[in-house]
Amino acid sequence: MRTILRGVLFLVALWTGAASVAAAQQGAAEPIPATDVKAAAIQAILQEQIASARPVVDTPIRTVDAGGHNVGAGLVYRLGPAQGGSASHDKVTEVYYMMEGAGTLVTGGSLVDPNRRESAAATVTGINGPGVSGSRIQGGVSRRIAKGDVVIIPAGTPHWWSEVEAPSMTYLVVRVDPARVVALK
Repeated sequence: MRTILRGVLFLVALWTGAASVAAAQQGAAEPIPATDVKAAAIQAILQEQIASARPVVDTPIRTVDAGGHNVGAGLVYRLGPAQGGSASHDKVTEVYYMMEGAGTLVTGGSLVDPNRRESAAATVTGINGPGVSGSRIQGGVSRRIAKGDVVIIPAGTPHWWSEVEAPSMTYLVVRVDPARVVALK
């Protein structure tokens, strides 16, 4: 698991590093420093999430200025068996790396019972920016996501966990925020 996690973090670093190189080529004075997210910190957050006994916990770990855009890393823990609420983020792309567990993810289609999030809500300002929440998705593409899988969900794409398999799932989420709508952490 650590090898895969290091690989995902390496890809994020590579992605943000490319932005730093582009900034340096455009005459930026100083390159942007790298940000570490250690496995021990991720495990500590996971233990806090499990201890909370809440059905869904989405904890932002870090959100950094990556030179022209923000990039965030967070950890999501979901208890199963269950369904999640659906969402679509206006400006933030999400990349999921499934660390443990499995579930059925639906993307595309249209949100049922759409409700625009309040601009001052903690999920908007600190997690995944402005967007719309719903109860589920009508239509869309379903696929089973399991340990080791990666999914890229572009900004504006509805997504919904139609099934979280028991006992739970844990995934690392990398959020790419070109409009810088999520606060730095």
